[in-house]
Amino acid sequence: MPFAQLSDVRLHYRIDGDASARPLLLSNSLGTSLEMWEPQMPALAGRFRVIRYDSRGHGGSEVTRGPYTIAMLANDAVGLLDALAIPSAHFCGLSMGGMIGMWLGVNAPDRVDRLVLANTGAKIGTADVWNARIDAVRKGGTAAVAPAVLARWFSHQEVEQPTPMIAKLRATFEATSREGYVASCAAVRDMDQRGTLHRIRVPTLVIAGTEDNVTTREDARFIVDEVRNARYVELQAAHLSNIRAAGEFTHALVQFLTGRL
Repeated sequence: MPFAQLSDVRLHYRIDGDASARPLLLSNSLGTSLEMWEPQMPALAGRFRVIRYDSRGHGGSEVTRGPYTIAMLANDAVGLLDALAIPSAHFCGLSMGGMIGMWLGVNAPDRVDRLVLANTGAKIGTADVWNARIDAVRKGGTAAVAPAVLARWFSHQEVEQPTPMIAKLRATFEATSREGYVASCAAVRDMDQRGTLHRIRVPTLVIAGTEDNVTTREDARFIVDEVRNARYVELQAAHLSNIRAAGEFTHALVQFLTGRL
């Protein structure tokens, strides 16, 4: 398993595709790993040099002392590009990964060619909601909140009769470090980028899910309204739209990254 040693964290990553192809960096959601992008890989690896990584505190990446911030997590993405000698790349992030993408679009636009923000928001939830989840995980680990989280990610039927991919995602979530998850919850809790989105100038696609109660269509529309010339795609899906509507998600992603959307 390849690792990149940055200034203060060791990140686990994986690269697929031709080394000469345009780089594409994928950033996972809270409580998942780089494996969440498996449904997209057959199509993406044939067109791009795809770099996936586990966010700090997740998967095979190092769990450092929290709390984290979105700026810290975004600088991890920049640090990974630096470690791989990649000047700039397309970027696609979902949920927490999308928050990282917003920060990059505002603060490191020279490192982003095209930006995809999926099932995300400039401000998500309230401090009370996040603090309650943090307390629950501190007491019982991620397994204590797994049923509630899975109910936000997927439909009731999908949770009750999971596909192998959904079962794998649940196992990954329940295996996520308690400390890493709590520290990342704090990053999401403390993030508010509503006042800076207008500074994003890179080509941007916003993807929303009709059934997403975590980051709603209204959250997505706010981003579209703030980011100049942003494109919008809505899929029939809950929060992890790249799983529930994998084919449509991948099609929209490829169309946008190749300049056809």
